[in-house]
Amino acid sequence: MEALLVLGLLLVLLGIGLPVAWSFAGVVAALVWIYDVNLNTLMLQGFRSLNSVILLALPLFILAGYLMQSGGIASRLVAFIEMAIGRRRGGLGNAMVGASGVFGAIAGTATAAVAAIGTLMIDPMAERGYPRGYSAALLGISSLLGILIPPSITMILFAVATQQSVAACFAASIVPGIMLMIGLMLFNRGQIGRRIHELHDERKLTGTEKRRIALRTLPALSLPVIIIGGIYGGYFTPTEAAAFAVIAAVCIGLFVYRDMSLARLRDSTVAAAETTGSIVLILLFSFVIGRILVSERIPQDLTELVTSLVSNPIGVIVLVNIFLIVAGALIDDVSVTVVIAPLLLPLMVSVDVHPVHFAAIVATSVVIGANSPPMAPVLFMACRIGKVSVHHAVGPALRMMAFVALPVMLLTAFIPALSLALPRWLGLL
Repeated sequence: MEALLVLGLLLVLLGIGLPVAWSFAGVVAALVWIYDVNLNTLMLQGFRSLNSVILLALPLFILAGYLMQSGGIASRLVAFIEMAIGRRRGGLGNAMVGASGVFGAIAGTATAAVAAIGTLMIDPMAERGYPRGYSAALLGISSLLGILIPPSITMILFAVATQQSVAACFAASIVPGIMLMIGLMLFNRGQIGRRIHELHDERKLTGTEKRRIALRTLPALSLPVIIIGGIYGGYFTPTEAAAFAVIAAVCIGLFVYRDMSLARLRDSTVAAAETTGSIVLILLFSFVIGRILVSERIPQDLTELVTSLVSNPIGVIVLVNIFLIVAGALIDDVSVTVVIAPLLLPLMVSVDVHPVHFAAIVATSVVIGANSPPMAPVLFMACRIGKVSVHHAVGPALRMMAFVALPVMLLTAFIPALSLALPRWLGLL
């Protein structure tokens, strides 16, 4: 009952427009009053939980994402992927999906991909005959590849909140991310000639132009290879990889592409600091909420309640997935990851779901929730970037979720090897 009260209060506070961090603070105040616990001790424990070297990767990857937007890396990636696949049937839409996946493998956030890829691609797609509502929906869902393809801010938060290996959580979401990318590309190709009348660019690039684009993109393309290869090759910890990404983004933006000025560097640093500050406050209050709930045995009570109602493990997994989707449709992915996921983890462990497998389940569920009404935070942002009303994007988004994102989520949930085979092969489990 208390767990439902916590979630209900959080939704009410968010619904009246209170900032996310202070909504969490309101929940903390309510729990302290209900259970009469010592707030001083709880806050001290919360600050100790934040004192983590692993968590240092969070602000560094966020900063790297902003620097890549302002330093010209995103625009070069888009140009290269459009050259590679953008001239075929459905090519420009598939180029958006591919660019979101590659950019997500560097920046690690959906919002960064929406802002960077959307501003570069939606107008050209509209000129080629793609409806803006469809383009915004495709952008909203493909931007979530930044959550699935490492390095991922969401997976870092999950690992810290549930005390799992960051590298293992990264590896767990790679195969679902690739499945989602391929599924979106096939879906987009299937829409050409049915719902979309694509206009082809008749001008063909010369061999010299292709080589020039490839050479200019090489520094940007090397980043995900070095970051991911360094982590799984044992050369970097995730935190060290994040620091390398920041240094590389600054050097490439300033000295290679020369798109980054000192003013842009300053603006990117300030924006990253603001985003980091908000997330750290949410984390602090979520740690405090979690300690109160654990001390009052709320997760155990929730596990007993659900298992008394649904004894079949398959039913439990389906119920948890539905709950994650609904929660993701109402609150942001950070809140789902740091509050809802730890609350449900004991329940999933009780039906023999590995915590790292659950990380992949959470990530695939967030893809659907973040684009589902009524809140649909990522879809709304994609519509703002695409300059289109959200009601034009809801229909295409629902079709993409029904035919692509939902099957990927179900396959991830019921075939553990899709998320556990790679971490085991890499020796992370």
